[in-house]
Amino acid sequence: MNRRALLSGMLGQRQQDIELPTTVAALLPVNAGLEPYSGTWDFEQAAHLLRRTMYGPTFEQMKAAAQMGMEEVVSTLLEDLPLPEPPLNDNPDDPIVRMWETWVDRATPRGNPDAINKRRWSLRAWMIQQFVEEGMNVREKMTVFWMDHFVVELFITRDPTFMYKHITLMREYATGDFRELVKKATLSPSMLRYLNGNQNDKNAPNENYARELLELFTVGKGDLAGEGDYTTFTEQDVEEAAKALTGWRDEGYYKETDNARTGATFYPNRHDTSTKQLSHRFDNATITNRGDEEYAYLIDILLESPYAATFISEKLYRYFVYYKIDDQVRQNIIEPMAQILRDNDYNIKPVLETLLKSQHFYDILNMGPMIKNPTDFIMGLLKQFHIKFDDDPARRYVQLRKMYSFMEDMQMELFDPPDVAGWKAYYQEPLYYRIWINSVTLPERVTLSNALTLRGLAVRSSRLRVDVLTFVETVGDATNPNSVVGDFAKLMFPRPLSQGQFDALKDILIPGLPDFEWTIEYEQYKSNPNDNKLKRSIENKLRDLLNAMVNMPEYYLS
Repeated sequence: MNRRALLSGMLGQRQQDIELPTTVAALLPVNAGLEPYSGTWDFEQAAHLLRRTMYGPTFEQMKAAAQMGMEEVVSTLLEDLPLPEPPLNDNPDDPIVRMWETWVDRATPRGNPDAINKRRWSLRAWMIQQFVEEGMNVREKMTVFWMDHFVVELFITRDPTFMYKHITLMREYATGDFRELVKKATLSPSMLRYLNGNQNDKNAPNENYARELLELFTVGKGDLAGEGDYTTFTEQDVEEAAKALTGWRDEGYYKETDNARTGATFYPNRHDTSTKQLSHRFDNATITNRGDEEYAYLIDILLESPYAATFISEKLYRYFVYYKIDDQVRQNIIEPMAQILRDNDYNIKPVLETLLKSQHFYDILNMGPMIKNPTDFIMGLLKQFHIKFDDDPARRYVQLRKMYSFMEDMQMELFDPPDVAGWKAYYQEPLYYRIWINSVTLPERVTLSNALTLRGLAVRSSRLRVDVLTFVETVGDATNPNSVVGDFAKLMFPRPLSQGQFDALKDILIPGLPDFEWTIEYEQYKSNPNDNKLKRSIENKLRDLLNAMVNMPEYYLS
């Protein structure tokens, strides 16, 4: 994707004829680095920051962020939060757990696959609920980032308590100590089961987890430098790391009693006590027998590699900024980010803070070219338009599960990425984010956005639908058609509309009429809210406007 061409198209001008808006003109060119941002701070910059760090920030949140100032907003986004309450049982037929009590850490209803499956579905509903209630904070975005990094698949691990524990680990360390997160993820019972760590024995070392620990979780896989040598690690390192990781088993899988332990246990008699010899990629380090501390010692060695911090910095950049990392970005952004990570002993928060306050982050070419992933797209529809979920907890869980199903249909099933490498949109060249839009997923996006803005989405006995008459009051002066169109656009689009786009949208609201016609009609409706004819007229025009906007290509961008 050519970002300059994209920007040109969104501004409705030829690339060479762009006249940047005042707020855009204050921004520095794309070669800006991690130095603190010193340009204009207004709605446009605040909205960009929230779009990249939250799911579906509202117009009210964007306005508040613009008034707060960048320093305060970033501080708020990175604030540590208490962990949420665990998911609840919404299945009246669960033989062990009563309705609206948590099933986490309770016995598993073995022999009752329907009850187990319903616990999995309550976990899915609960996860969507966390996105709905995230507030102005980056934690949920980072939780999904780590779920894409330390992948486990519920389809394979099966146990809902195991998956809950893994998600909670990702959430707990969302902006925290990456070094400690790698160590804890290594012993996550879900991970031990997913990548066969529980089968890693001194008599038959299993290399599955060792390979992914190197290739996907720490140093990354570089270019082939020789036979079995991937620049960042070698086959020798995989073999020796597997030996260092022997002896661990998961506990509590489909546990039979409430007080049974869930976690990992070390069995010394299954651990390889020989000396492990790593390759020149890790300075020929040796690892002598350290028992149940050997896995942590191995990870510390891996994180001494100069490639580790760079690998994580690249992933953070592609997640929050853009997929293209050229030599200039690598020199000005990635390597400084990596150095910050090393200087802070792999604490993630200082890296994010620096990136989110940088000139580079607010560069005009980094504002708008990212295609929303399915979670961003769906949560934007729900939260920005103030979709109201049912007050009844049972019906609410059903509605939340429906949103999870749409994510699945759009090929971002949160608990089941396509494989251990995660979602291809964050690593697969040359398409990257464009992978999210295809002949299967695009109709699903259109179906959902059309349903929510027009007739409503039927979910069993309920219907989810934008209350446009309430929504229009939240974004500005509802009596002014220019304000209605302009504020809708500021909320929904990452870049300003061209004049032609603005005029076309305004014509949907007041087709061929002067502005005062809308003002008169809207004020008449407000004075006579029980006049159904007036109400329907205003409502239909607003619905048509919203529907046209959610079907514009710009709505798919962040």
